[in-house]
Parts: sequence; structure tokens; C-alpha cells
Amino acid sequence: MRKIIAFAHLSLDGVMQGPGGADEDRSDGFDRGGWTWQFSDEKAKASIIGLVGPSAKPNDLLLGRKTYDNFASFWPHTPADNPFGSAFNNANKYVLTHGNQKLDWAKSHKLENIDELKKVTAGEGPDIVLWGSSTLYPPLLEANLIDGLNLLIYPIILGKGKKLFGGASHPVTMKLASSEGVKSGVIIAKYERG
Repeated sequence: MRKIIAFAHLSLDGVMQGPGGADEDRSDGFDRGGWTWQFSDEKAKASIIGLVGPSAKPNDLLLGRKTYDNFASFWPHTPADNPFGSAFNNANKYVLTHGNQKLDWAKSHKLENIDELKKVTAGEGPDIVLWGSSTLYPPLLEANLIDGLNLLIYPIILGKGKKLFGGASHPVTMKLASSEGVKSGVIIAKYERG
């Protein structure tokens, strides 16, 4: 059985929207994108590279449609020696979407609902990492499909933006597997299903 491990950049007030760039996700009037860069730290970067870098075990990706479009417009065009580009391009991309748009990025697979995702996780293969995709957390939590959380928690309160856990309707217990505070104030926290 395959595990789903979620990765997210998170502000102190639970916002995950637009961490990487000003124009990454401006939906709902969000104008605070790129908020992680001021806290850039080698240890924080290393924790991300640990999921996708040369020494990381291969994994597949789970993405919502907006995150897929964002990734597909960028990662296929990066140099071959970029650890993220290489890992993302070689992975299967499972896209949970109701839309009919074509998925042009190599190794992309459309999933129309949670039941189709359950079939994927019941099969053989590497773990699946959920990147971004705020709309996927509530239904995945509801279906008890998130096996682990890798969070980079930044010392900033944004005051608005998409929240990581949205409207989860029942308690989900996680246990802390590891945590580390780095010099820039970022907390690297890894949780596993309790």
C-alpha cells in the first residue's frame, strides 16, 4: 500500500497560498505571494531537497489542477541537473480534477475522485507526495488518506489567504516524528498519522 505524504509551506496563521512568488496564486485577491523567501535558510532548503534530491527515494506526485498547471508551466523546462525538475519530471503526476483540460506533462494521470485515488494508493509503487493544492486537504483528511505531513512553518502572520486545512470536518490525530527550528525562524516539522 502506498502512502500519501503532504508537503506545505505554512505561515503561523495557517496560510499556504503563494509561498514561492508574487504571481504564484493571486486568486481571491491574494497579494502577499512570495512570503517564504525572506526566511530562506540552507537547512530548510535541505529538508525540501530531502524529498526530491539525488539521495531521496523516488516518489510520485499528487496535485490539484491549479498546482498542476503551475508546475507544468515551469518544471519541464528546467535544466536536467535541477534536483526538483528531474524528480518531478520523472515522477508519475496524479491530478485530482473534475476539469476536462488535457494533461500534457509526461506521466500525468487524471483522477476524477477520491475513490480513484484510493485505487492508486492500494496498488504498488512509491509513496505519493502532495505538493501545495489547498483544495485537496479537506477531502483527503475526510477520507483518512494523508499518512504524513512535512511542514515548513514560517515566522510570519499573513492575515489572509488560503488555509492549509480548510474545512476538515472531523479530528485527525498526527504524531510528531521530528522537528527542528532553524536560524531564520523556520520550523521544520514532520508528522505521521497517529
